[in-house]
Amino acid sequence: MAETGLLRPDARVELLDGRILDMSPIGPFHGGVTTFLNALFTTAARGRWLTAVQNPVRLDDHSEPQPDLALLRPARDFYRRRHPAPEDVYLLVEVSDTSWAADGEDKLPAYGRAGIPEVWIVNLNDETIEVYREPHFAGYASRTVVPAAGQASPARFPDVTVDVASLLQR
Repeated sequence: MAETGLLRPDARVELLDGRILDMSPIGPFHGGVTTFLNALFTTAARGRWLTAVQNPVRLDDHSEPQPDLALLRPARDFYRRRHPAPEDVYLLVEVSDTSWAADGEDKLPAYGRAGIPEVWIVNLNDETIEVYREPHFAGYASRTVVPAAGQASPARFPDVTVDVASLLQR
């Protein structure tokens, strides 16, 4: 759509359920938290997953959101020929400040319907990580809120720990 002039080439938008969502610009804290997670997960990967930052995940023909971070099944071509699909995803992370409505109310149910096994919403306003597991048709059956004093680990990789206080340090 940017190529045809319908959208500005620099527009921050995502396709979800056939709708175009206008996304807020990424501020320094949001960007820094994403960079922290990228460094932590890339270092811990040891070939077990690929870490993707703000790249599309194709949920279906009408949804191609761009989560802040994704842990993906390793692919020989590094997803050069196609975007990752739900079966390629171990964990999606959304870093949320002004975007909580889009992340929690729009994206989360879409991720659950698509069968994404685990989603984290790093809630910068509440200084928590919301961990969602057990996807189903309307979202997720399991929600755990990890406070700033806690730690979170992906279900698939319990040896990897994110210290919430370190992650959210300003």
